[in-house]
Amino acid sequence: MDTTYYDHGAPAERWERARMFFDAKEYATAARVLGALVEEVPEQTGPRLLLARAYYHSAQLGRAESELRRIVERDPVEQYARLLLGRTLERQGRTAEAEPHLRLASALAGDFTEL
Repeated sequence: MDTTYYDHGAPAERWERARMFFDAKEYATAARVLGALVEEVPEQTGPRLLLARAYYHSAQLGRAESELRRIVERDPVEQYARLLLGRTLERQGRTAEAEPHLRLASALAGDFTEL
């Protein structure tokens, strides 16, 4: 398949295109656009987090986990990445491994009721 459309334009244009696909629930297509963008700007959390979300929603759980682990390695207090990592692990049946991430995400969100 021709990738010209997915890779065409400035990073800001590709970011908007990826968000458009994500909002339209075309998660695999959004991931395709975001993959190249993340390689181009690996230091930015926003594109990588949206890529992880696109992977999660398109049931590419191993890829989602990998991206989320990169985010929390670089930014251990990124609350949404922790939450999504926990949910990704749960969805893979790895509940015990998910629990610490979910508890930390809850604490970072200010929800101390379960701690």
